[in-house]
Amino acid sequence: MRATLPLAVTALAAALTLTACDSGGDNGTDTAGKNGTGTAAAGTAAGTAAGTACGFAELGLEIGPANAAPAVGDTGNLPVTLTNTKAGACTLDGFPEVGLLAGDTSWTVAREKAAQPAKLTLHQDESATFTLTYVRGEAGGKGAADTLRIALPGGSGDTVAKTAKWTYGVIAEKGAGLDATVSPFQTAGD
Repeated sequence: MRATLPLAVTALAAALTLTACDSGGDNGTDTAGKNGTGTAAAGTAAGTAAGTACGFAELGLEIGPANAAPAVGDTGNLPVTLTNTKAGACTLDGFPEVGLLAGDTSWTVAREKAAQPAKLTLHQDESATFTLTYVRGEAGGKGAADTLRIALPGGSGDTVAKTAKWTYGVIAEKGAGLDATVSPFQTAGD
């Protein structure tokens, strides 16, 4: 009897350990690729089914507060939070498409090279975030953006992109573009 009790306790502990390693649920990522359509029907239940791409019809957008770069050569960070405001779920896959505009001139913000993007599933009231990191440029420089444009991957039409005023100063130039990068989507709070 004494030998079977420690063996049973060991087996139970092993089973609990294995169960703890398996989330058994949705931790915000979708690795199964449940739906390959990649499109969202704006504002409909079908558009918010798990596996469909999120659009701004489903998402609330919060920009900032920023850790603005105060002087030339300093680095600033602008967090952007997206919250699913509709019933059901939708997905964000990889990186947002971020652009900066100044009149007729536009720049695409580069993706962080070392980043490991993931596919996130957002259920109602869940949030994801990404960060735009930039280096402050000299006043009067070519990177005097006045508009920030954010587009979501996989959607279609006007539910995919939003613009906002850029109020964080001139961005330093880097090659033919600007010294700025964007992170992939991450579950808010990670």
